[in-house]
Amino acid sequence: MEQARKELPEIEYCTDAYECARQADALVIVTEWRQFRALDLKRIKQEMKHPVVVDLRNIYRPDEMAAHGFTYESIGRPR
Repeated sequence: MEQARKELPEIEYCTDAYECARQADALVIVTEWRQFRALDLKRIKQEMKHPVVVDLRNIYRPDEMAAHGFTYESIGRPR
């Protein structure tokens, strides 16, 4: 993160996923890191302005996300 701040100082950095999701119109998942696989979905939804998730790594199940009230899109997964 410190190296990223040096290279990209104009970006706003957050301390965790929940801060990042605060008042977000959508959340895009671009990593498979462990901390993003175990999000408290209820809490994430409460933080977001609109519960929209685009999962580019397919780390969540569509049925699980729908059950939590998210509009959910994943890439490369059969429909």
